[in-house]
Amino acid sequence: MTLDEITEKMRERVGADSGLGATVKFDFGEDGVIYVDGASTPNTVTNEDKDAECTIRISKENFLKLTQGELDPTTAFMMGKLKVEGNMGIAMKLQSVFS
Repeated sequence: MTLDEITEKMRERVGADSGLGATVKFDFGEDGVIYVDGASTPNTVTNEDKDAECTIRISKENFLKLTQGELDPTTAFMMGKLKVEGNMGIAMKLQSVFS
């Protein structure tokens, strides 16, 4: 799945109001980023590499597994497959977007 396809799926999941009330960046390293502005109305999802209140570093492959329910976020965090920088509380709110 390409970054553009993943970004479009995230737009669908986030919708106009994700309830996050914050900015989140998913950093896939060389594969790019997805920036979710959950503080704006309506919420926006782009591939801009901007500062966010919470940055999640994860491989694109593991991100796909996470969104498909094949990888538990807590397990991924404990195994080092997912790293959180910034506000951990925002990362916890993401489960509502992925459920």
